[in-house]
Amino acid sequence: MTKRCIAPSGILAAWTAVTLGCADSKSTTASLTDPSLGGGTPGADSSCAGLPTAPESLRVDLATPSFSNPTNVANPLFPISSQFRVVMLGKAEGLPFRAEVTLLSDTRTIDLDGGPVETLVSQYVAFLDGRLHEVALDFYAQDDGGAAWYFGEDVFNYEDGLVADTEGTWLAGRDGPVAMIMPADPRVGDVYRPENVCGLVFEEVTVQSIGLTVDGPTGPVSGAISVTELHLDGTFEAKTFAPGYGEFTTGSGADLEAVALVVPTDALPGLPPKELETLYAGAADIFAAAQTGQWNTVRTTYEEMNAAWKDYRSGEVPPLLEAQMDAALEELTGAVEARTAEAARQATIDVARASLDLQLRHRTAAETDLDLLDLWARQLVVDAAAGDQGGVLGDAATLKWIRDRVARDVSLEELQAIDARLAGLRAAAAAGDLTRAAGTAVSLRATVSETRAKPYQRER
Repeated sequence: MTKRCIAPSGILAAWTAVTLGCADSKSTTASLTDPSLGGGTPGADSSCAGLPTAPESLRVDLATPSFSNPTNVANPLFPISSQFRVVMLGKAEGLPFRAEVTLLSDTRTIDLDGGPVETLVSQYVAFLDGRLHEVALDFYAQDDGGAAWYFGEDVFNYEDGLVADTEGTWLAGRDGPVAMIMPADPRVGDVYRPENVCGLVFEEVTVQSIGLTVDGPTGPVSGAISVTELHLDGTFEAKTFAPGYGEFTTGSGADLEAVALVVPTDALPGLPPKELETLYAGAADIFAAAQTGQWNTVRTTYEEMNAAWKDYRSGEVPPLLEAQMDAALEELTGAVEARTAEAARQATIDVARASLDLQLRHRTAAETDLDLLDLWARQLVVDAAAGDQGGVLGDAATLKWIRDRVARDVSLEELQAIDARLAGLRAAAAAGDLTRAAGTAVSLRATVSETRAKPYQRER
């Protein structure tokens, strides 16, 4: 389950201080010098020998779990079965980082010694500096006592738009044992291993604090815990988990990844406010107008968007999403003032994405994913115009992963139409024909537009 660590700056630095240092009067804390963090008995496998693992007497994951209702993963600190979308934001190596976690409709049955277990499939997609960085399909189930277990993951690490390797892939029953990812009732000093295949994947977690209150995207969240996680390379990483959110922050100090929004935890009733719609529609209008040099139209639309954002942000806005929109609009401001079409078109994509994140509080994940298909098709057009084949390949791969999210929410006919466009787009990108790829992306946008105009099959 090891994902990329994030280096905070600006609002994320402040977020770190708040989320990791706000234990209330009921919190209980284990010292970072607890024996479980160092000097413990090394694992029996020689590839884990020398690691400062905890004594087995502290581990809470050694009993054999039973699974009679495994896909109801409702552990408050790891409620994956009810999370349609998690958005996490941060920075890595000074570059913007973004992760999207989506519960897919598929399940996967995994064979253990005790028999087959049906698991949920969660899709993790990470972007570094706007480019596809890593995708993982994670497999989870909950035991009869309320503990959540990790059954493995299929990992795809990307470079220049192509899968560079699948390092980190593992499967319970094939490569090693099933691994506990969250106890039913964690206590200070509890030790468990979310990954436990020495030499391949390994994480050992020690619970440091319970009863924390953390600042969530929409207000204080009580009942959080903090843990430290030992990795196979001997390093430690801090994490926080919160009820209704699951993994809340990863890392600390120079490295941090933080939850920006979780749906449905942070959902609001009603349709998206008109200000968010103005921002999204305006971004699409500027995307088109900047290409043809209609700068008077661009300026007028830009001013309307800024006014809409000023009105919207006068209310309560999730802090990380507010910072994201501020940065995107600042980028757009510079491009409009300089009348730089390429930069303006890229900035509109960032503004639109920030608007969609905020609209998630009012919409289903599926509705948003159809808009994301359109948005990444726009990104491909921009990258093709810049002659960036790696970017185009990554955009095509991203579109494929988003397509997997919407597969259950559109008709077979609509899905086949989307698949046909994606197949042509990927073929053109692989052949280096960026002009054809861009043309196919435009056709994909038209197909998605037709699909968006129809009712959705599933409601939140």
